[in-house]
Amino acid sequence: MPYLLLVDDDTEFCSLLERYFRTEGFDVVLAHDGEKGAELALANDFDLIILDIMLPGQSGLEVLRKLRSAPKRTPVLMLTALADDSDSLVGFEHGADDYLGKPCNLKVLLARARALLRRSESASQSDKRGLFKIGDLTMEVGSRSVKCNDTALSLTVIEFSILEVLLRSAGQVVPKSELSIKVLHRALGRFDRSLDTHISNLRQKTGPLPDGEERIKTIRGVGYQYTVN
Repeated sequence: MPYLLLVDDDTEFCSLLERYFRTEGFDVVLAHDGEKGAELALANDFDLIILDIMLPGQSGLEVLRKLRSAPKRTPVLMLTALADDSDSLVGFEHGADDYLGKPCNLKVLLARARALLRRSESASQSDKRGLFKIGDLTMEVGSRSVKCNDTALSLTVIEFSILEVLLRSAGQVVPKSELSIKVLHRALGRFDRSLDTHISNLRQKTGPLPDGEERIKTIRGVGYQYTVN
């Protein structure tokens, strides 16, 4: 039974989501402010966190910063009633794994939640002998660790999964549509920039190659490529 933390100050909306997710087989814990949400998230092993941006006390982004500064890499799906798409980009930049605007279709929210759970479960069950060493970057799939130039990187679940897919096809172009299906478990909409934002964050964390060449290249109109010299 998936263990879900829902952090939202809208108590009526929370009650609705709690009933819906419980009927779908989830064990749900509620928090209605950022401080309590962060406390619960850090003290428990949740499988998924659904986190609203607009919270009393501490904002959802502040809570997310706390979570991503801790060793836990629990998948986080951000919710917001704000219409500006820049809020989703800020969420991704702080380590969110997915984003959905409010009001939202409950079936869509459930599908997004299950996709994140599948991705997380798949990653945890990956071949423990999986080891990739390409130039100055090393990934150990079993321990879910990545080092670049002997420095450990802190990656979100989605960032790790993107890098794993790219490393498995290092030197080859991975189509954007394929990467989205494998990592986000959904096809990208016409104006969906979530994958681009995850790639941008991953580039910032891994940096360029030692010779200054771009580590993860964008092949315009096709997809992405991990550079092999």
